[in-house]
Amino acid sequence: MDMTQGPAAPSLRDLEALLDFLQAAGVDGLLEEAPVDRFALPAEAEASRSAPAQRPEMRPDLRPAAPATPGPGVTAPTRAAPVPAPLPGGGGYDGAVIPGEETVVSAREAARSAETLEALRACLAAFKGCNLHLTAKNLVFDDGNPQARVMLVGEAPGRDEDLQGLPFVGRSGQLLDRMLKAIGLDRSQVYIANVVPWRPPGNRTPTPQETEICKPFIARQIELADPDILVFLGAASAKVLLGVQDGIRKMRGRWMTYDTGRRQIRCIATFHPAYLLRSPLEKRLAWRDFLALRQALLEG
Repeated sequence: MDMTQGPAAPSLRDLEALLDFLQAAGVDGLLEEAPVDRFALPAEAEASRSAPAQRPEMRPDLRPAAPATPGPGVTAPTRAAPVPAPLPGGGGYDGAVIPGEETVVSAREAARSAETLEALRACLAAFKGCNLHLTAKNLVFDDGNPQARVMLVGEAPGRDEDLQGLPFVGRSGQLLDRMLKAIGLDRSQVYIANVVPWRPPGNRTPTPQETEICKPFIARQIELADPDILVFLGAASAKVLLGVQDGIRKMRGRWMTYDTGRRQIRCIATFHPAYLLRSPLEKRLAWRDFLALRQALLEG
Protein backbone atom coordinates (compact mmCIF):
# COMPACT_ATOMS: atom_id res chain seq x y z
CA MET A 1 0.00 0.00 0.00
CA ASP A 2 1.26 3.46 -0.85
CA MET A 3 1.45 5.17 2.54
CA THR A 4 2.03 8.55 0.92
CA GLN A 5 -1.53 8.71 -0.29
CA GLY A 6 -4.11 10.59 1.75
CA PRO A 7 -7.14 8.98 3.43
CA ALA A 8 -9.66 7.37 1.11
CA ALA A 9 -12.71 9.43 0.20
CA PRO A 10 -15.83 8.49 2.19
CA SER A 11 -18.12 6.04 0.47
CA LEU A 12 -21.73 6.75 -0.41
CA ARG A 13 -22.80 4.47 2.46
CA ASP A 14 -20.69 6.45 4.92
CA LEU A 15 -22.23 9.73 3.74
CA GLU A 16 -25.74 8.29 4.01
CA ALA A 17 -25.00 7.18 7.58
CA LEU A 18 -23.93 10.72 8.52
CA LEU A 19 -27.02 12.22 6.89
CA ASP A 20 -29.24 9.73 8.75
CA PHE A 21 -27.69 10.83 12.05
CA LEU A 22 -28.12 14.55 11.30
CA GLN A 23 -31.74 14.05 10.21
CA ALA A 24 -32.54 12.12 13.39
CA ALA A 25 -30.88 14.89 15.40
CA GLY A 26 -33.29 17.45 13.90
CA VAL A 27 -31.17 19.05 11.18
CA ASP A 28 -33.47 19.69 8.23
CA GLY A 29 -31.35 21.90 5.99
CA LEU A 30 -27.77 22.71 5.00
CA LEU A 31 -26.95 26.38 4.43
CA GLU A 32 -23.24 27.09 4.67
CA GLU A 33 -20.08 25.10 5.36
CA ALA A 34 -19.16 27.45 8.23
CA PRO A 35 -21.45 29.24 10.73
CA VAL A 36 -21.88 33.00 10.41
CA ASP A 37 -22.15 35.26 13.45
CA ARG A 38 -24.73 37.83 12.45
CA PHE A 39 -23.90 39.99 15.45
CA ALA A 40 -20.42 40.47 13.99
CA LEU A 41 -21.70 41.71 10.62
CA PRO A 42 -20.70 45.29 9.71
CA ALA A 43 -23.22 48.01 10.42
CA GLU A 44 -23.47 48.73 6.70
CA ALA A 45 -24.51 45.15 6.05
CA GLU A 46 -27.21 45.30 8.71
CA ALA A 47 -28.49 48.56 7.22
CA SER A 48 -28.62 47.05 3.74
CA ARG A 49 -30.61 44.09 5.09
CA SER A 50 -33.27 46.38 6.58
CA ALA A 51 -33.40 48.85 3.64
CA PRO A 52 -36.66 48.95 1.58
CA ALA A 53 -36.79 47.16 -1.75
CA GLN A 54 -35.39 49.06 -4.75
CA ARG A 55 -37.68 50.68 -7.29
CA PRO A 56 -38.45 48.87 -10.57
CA GLU A 57 -35.76 48.87 -13.24
CA MET A 58 -35.40 52.26 -14.99
CA ARG A 59 -35.34 52.75 -18.74
CA PRO A 60 -31.81 52.45 -20.17
CA ASP A 61 -31.76 56.08 -21.32
CA LEU A 62 -32.70 57.32 -17.84
CA ARG A 63 -30.23 55.24 -15.83
CA PRO A 64 -27.56 57.22 -13.97
CA ALA A 65 -24.00 56.77 -15.01
CA ALA A 66 -22.05 54.04 -13.23
CA PRO A 67 -20.13 55.43 -10.26
CA ALA A 68 -16.42 55.76 -10.64
CA THR A 69 -14.05 53.50 -8.76
CA PRO A 70 -13.90 54.68 -5.13
CA GLY A 71 -10.92 56.89 -4.49
CA PRO A 72 -8.50 56.72 -1.57
CA GLY A 73 -10.20 56.69 1.79
CA VAL A 74 -13.58 55.70 0.31
CA THR A 75 -14.94 52.32 1.38
CA ALA A 76 -17.08 50.40 -1.03
CA PRO A 77 -20.37 49.09 0.38
CA THR A 78 -20.10 45.59 1.78
CA ARG A 79 -22.48 42.81 0.89
CA ALA A 80 -24.31 41.16 3.77
CA ALA A 81 -23.29 37.57 4.36
CA PRO A 82 -26.10 35.00 4.48
CA VAL A 83 -27.18 34.16 7.99
CA PRO A 84 -27.95 30.48 8.60
CA ALA A 85 -30.84 29.53 10.82
CA PRO A 86 -29.80 28.27 14.25
CA LEU A 87 -29.71 24.51 14.70
CA PRO A 88 -32.34 22.89 16.91
CA GLY A 89 -31.51 23.22 20.59
CA GLY A 90 -29.04 26.01 19.96
CA GLY A 91 -26.17 23.56 19.48
CA GLY A 92 -23.93 22.73 16.56
CA TYR A 93 -22.54 19.61 14.96
CA ASP A 94 -19.04 20.76 14.10
CA GLY A 95 -17.66 17.59 15.70
CA ALA A 96 -19.75 15.18 13.61
CA VAL A 97 -17.78 12.45 11.86
CA ILE A 98 -18.54 10.17 8.95
CA PRO A 99 -18.76 6.67 10.47
CA GLY A 100 -16.67 4.08 8.66
CA GLU A 101 -14.28 1.20 9.17
CA GLU A 102 -11.55 3.52 10.43
CA THR A 103 -13.88 4.68 13.22
CA VAL A 104 -14.60 1.09 14.25
CA VAL A 105 -10.87 0.31 14.29
CA SER A 106 -10.17 3.33 16.49
CA ALA A 107 -12.95 2.21 18.86
CA ARG A 108 -11.38 -1.25 19.12
CA GLU A 109 -7.96 0.22 19.86
CA ALA A 110 -9.35 2.60 22.49
CA ALA A 111 -11.33 -0.15 24.22
CA ARG A 112 -8.36 -2.54 24.17
CA SER A 113 -6.15 0.07 25.83
CA ALA A 114 -8.36 0.23 28.95
CA GLU A 115 -7.10 -1.98 31.77
CA THR A 116 -9.83 -1.11 34.28
CA LEU A 117 -13.49 -0.12 34.18
CA GLU A 118 -12.62 3.42 35.25
CA ALA A 119 -10.09 3.66 32.43
CA LEU A 120 -12.74 2.38 30.02
CA ARG A 121 -15.18 5.03 31.22
CA ALA A 122 -12.53 7.68 30.60
CA CYS A 123 -11.87 6.27 27.10
CA LEU A 124 -15.57 6.47 26.26
CA ALA A 125 -15.86 10.01 27.62
CA ALA A 126 -12.96 11.10 25.38
CA PHE A 127 -14.06 9.09 22.33
CA LYS A 128 -15.52 11.26 19.55
CA GLY A 129 -16.08 8.58 16.93
CA CYS A 130 -19.79 8.11 17.67
CA ASN A 131 -21.95 11.09 16.74
CA LEU A 132 -24.47 10.28 19.47
CA HIS A 133 -22.25 12.03 22.02
CA LEU A 134 -23.09 15.33 20.27
CA THR A 135 -26.80 15.16 21.12
CA ALA A 136 -26.71 13.26 24.43
CA LYS A 137 -26.55 15.12 27.72
CA ASN A 138 -24.55 12.49 29.59
CA LEU A 139 -22.51 9.38 29.06
CA VAL A 140 -24.48 6.46 30.52
CA PHE A 141 -21.75 4.00 31.46
CA ASP A 142 -22.91 1.70 34.27
CA ASP A 143 -24.70 1.19 37.55
CA GLY A 144 -24.64 -1.37 40.34
CA ASN A 145 -21.77 -3.50 41.55
CA PRO A 146 -18.95 -4.27 39.06
CA GLN A 147 -17.94 -7.27 41.22
CA ALA A 148 -21.42 -8.81 41.06
CA ARG A 149 -21.93 -12.30 39.66
CA VAL A 150 -24.72 -11.08 37.34
CA MET A 151 -24.38 -8.45 34.59
CA LEU A 152 -27.44 -7.14 32.75
CA VAL A 153 -27.02 -5.52 29.31
CA GLY A 154 -29.64 -3.42 27.51
CA GLU A 155 -29.55 -1.66 24.15
CA ALA A 156 -29.36 2.11 24.75
CA PRO A 157 -30.37 4.69 27.37
CA GLY A 158 -33.59 6.69 27.23
CA ARG A 159 -34.53 10.18 28.33
CA ASP A 160 -34.38 9.62 32.10
CA GLU A 161 -31.13 7.70 31.80
CA ASP A 162 -29.62 10.48 29.69
CA LEU A 163 -30.56 13.10 32.28
CA GLN A 164 -29.15 11.15 35.24
CA GLY A 165 -26.24 9.43 33.51
CA LEU A 166 -27.31 6.00 34.84
CA PRO A 167 -28.85 3.01 33.03
CA PHE A 168 -32.41 1.86 33.73
CA VAL A 169 -33.64 4.60 36.05
CA GLY A 170 -36.91 5.47 34.30
CA ARG A 171 -40.16 3.50 34.35
CA SER A 172 -38.52 0.46 32.77
CA GLY A 173 -35.74 0.65 35.37
CA GLN A 174 -38.26 0.72 38.20
CA LEU A 175 -39.87 -2.41 36.77
CA LEU A 176 -36.44 -4.03 36.50
CA ASP A 177 -35.82 -3.26 40.17
CA ARG A 178 -39.08 -5.00 41.12
CA MET A 179 -38.19 -8.01 38.97
CA LEU A 180 -34.81 -8.30 40.66
CA LYS A 181 -36.36 -7.92 44.11
CA ALA A 182 -38.74 -10.77 43.32
CA ILE A 183 -35.77 -13.17 43.13
CA GLY A 184 -33.96 -11.67 46.10
CA LEU A 185 -31.60 -9.27 44.27
CA ASP A 186 -31.10 -5.51 44.14
CA ARG A 187 -28.73 -3.14 42.33
CA SER A 188 -25.95 -3.74 44.82
CA GLN A 189 -25.91 -7.38 43.68
CA VAL A 190 -25.94 -6.87 39.91
CA TYR A 191 -23.99 -4.83 37.35
CA ILE A 192 -25.93 -2.95 34.64
CA ALA A 193 -24.82 -1.44 31.32
CA ASN A 194 -25.95 -0.82 27.73
CA VAL A 195 -24.48 -1.67 24.33
CA VAL A 196 -24.74 2.01 23.31
CA PRO A 197 -23.82 4.41 26.15
CA TRP A 198 -25.40 7.56 24.65
CA ARG A 199 -29.09 8.25 24.12
CA PRO A 200 -30.08 8.35 20.43
CA PRO A 201 -32.09 11.48 19.54
CA GLY A 202 -35.79 11.04 20.20
CA ASN A 203 -35.18 7.58 21.70
CA ARG A 204 -34.86 6.14 18.21
CA THR A 205 -33.21 2.78 17.63
CA PRO A 206 -29.41 3.05 17.25
CA THR A 207 -28.24 2.62 13.67
CA PRO A 208 -26.11 -0.41 12.74
CA GLN A 209 -23.12 1.92 12.34
CA GLU A 210 -23.60 3.40 15.83
CA THR A 211 -23.95 -0.06 17.36
CA GLU A 212 -20.87 -1.39 15.58
CA ILE A 213 -18.80 1.57 16.78
CA CYS A 214 -19.91 1.08 20.40
CA LYS A 215 -19.63 -2.73 20.38
CA PRO A 216 -15.89 -2.89 21.28
CA PHE A 217 -16.54 -0.86 24.43
CA ILE A 218 -19.35 -3.03 25.81
CA ALA A 219 -17.34 -6.16 24.91
CA ARG A 220 -14.39 -4.81 26.90
CA GLN A 221 -16.71 -3.78 29.73
CA ILE A 222 -18.01 -7.37 30.01
CA GLU A 223 -14.46 -8.71 29.87
CA LEU A 224 -13.29 -6.40 32.68
CA ALA A 225 -16.36 -7.00 34.88
CA ASP A 226 -16.04 -10.76 34.26
CA PRO A 227 -19.47 -11.83 35.59
CA ASP A 228 -20.58 -15.43 36.07
CA ILE A 229 -23.88 -14.83 34.24
CA LEU A 230 -24.95 -12.38 31.53
CA VAL A 231 -28.59 -11.34 31.12
CA PHE A 232 -29.53 -9.68 27.84
CA LEU A 233 -32.49 -7.36 28.30
CA GLY A 234 -34.15 -7.53 24.90
CA ALA A 235 -33.09 -9.12 21.63
CA ALA A 236 -31.02 -6.15 20.43
CA SER A 237 -28.18 -6.55 22.93
CA ALA A 238 -28.13 -10.34 22.45
CA LYS A 239 -27.96 -10.01 18.66
CA VAL A 240 -25.05 -7.58 18.85
CA LEU A 241 -22.95 -9.55 21.32
CA LEU A 242 -23.85 -13.11 20.33
CA GLY A 243 -24.09 -12.54 16.58
CA VAL A 244 -27.47 -14.28 16.35
CA GLN A 245 -30.53 -13.24 14.38
CA ASP A 246 -33.30 -14.98 16.34
CA GLY A 247 -36.14 -12.92 17.74
CA ILE A 248 -36.59 -12.55 21.47
CA ARG A 249 -39.46 -15.06 21.60
CA LYS A 250 -37.27 -17.77 20.12
CA MET A 251 -34.17 -16.72 22.06
CA ARG A 252 -35.52 -16.11 25.56
CA GLY A 253 -35.54 -18.72 28.27
CA ARG A 254 -32.66 -20.85 26.99
CA TRP A 255 -29.08 -20.79 28.18
CA MET A 256 -26.38 -19.75 25.73
CA THR A 257 -22.66 -18.97 25.89
CA TYR A 258 -20.82 -15.69 25.44
CA ASP A 259 -17.09 -15.86 24.65
CA THR A 260 -15.00 -12.97 25.98
CA GLY A 261 -11.83 -14.33 24.42
CA ARG A 262 -10.61 -15.33 27.88
CA ARG A 263 -13.47 -17.47 29.14
CA GLN A 264 -17.00 -18.65 28.38
CA ILE A 265 -19.84 -16.95 30.26
CA ARG A 266 -23.32 -18.41 30.63
CA CYS A 267 -25.98 -16.05 29.31
CA ILE A 268 -29.73 -15.85 28.94
CA ALA A 269 -32.01 -13.38 27.14
CA THR A 270 -35.35 -12.07 28.34
CA PHE A 271 -37.82 -9.35 27.43
CA HIS A 272 -36.75 -5.74 27.85
CA PRO A 273 -38.61 -4.07 30.75
CA ALA A 274 -39.83 -1.33 28.39
CA TYR A 275 -41.52 -4.01 26.27
CA LEU A 276 -43.12 -5.52 29.37
CA LEU A 277 -44.63 -2.13 30.22
CA ARG A 278 -46.33 -2.17 26.81
CA SER A 279 -47.18 -5.88 26.92
CA PRO A 280 -47.87 -6.81 30.56
CA LEU A 281 -49.13 -10.29 29.65
CA GLU A 282 -45.54 -11.22 28.73
CA LYS A 283 -44.43 -10.72 32.35
CA ARG A 284 -45.27 -14.36 33.05
CA LEU A 285 -42.57 -15.45 30.56
CA ALA A 286 -40.06 -12.94 31.95
CA TRP A 287 -40.81 -14.30 35.43
CA ARG A 288 -39.80 -17.78 34.22
CA ASP A 289 -36.52 -16.34 32.89
CA PHE A 290 -35.75 -14.69 36.23
CA LEU A 291 -36.57 -17.89 38.09
CA ALA A 292 -34.05 -19.66 35.84
CA LEU A 293 -31.52 -16.96 36.74
CA ARG A 294 -32.13 -17.48 40.45
CA GLN A 295 -31.74 -21.22 40.08
CA ALA A 296 -28.44 -20.79 38.21
CA LEU A 297 -27.13 -18.57 41.03
CA LEU A 298 -28.13 -21.10 43.64
CA GLU A 299 -26.38 -23.88 41.75
CA GLY A 300 -23.21 -21.78 41.65
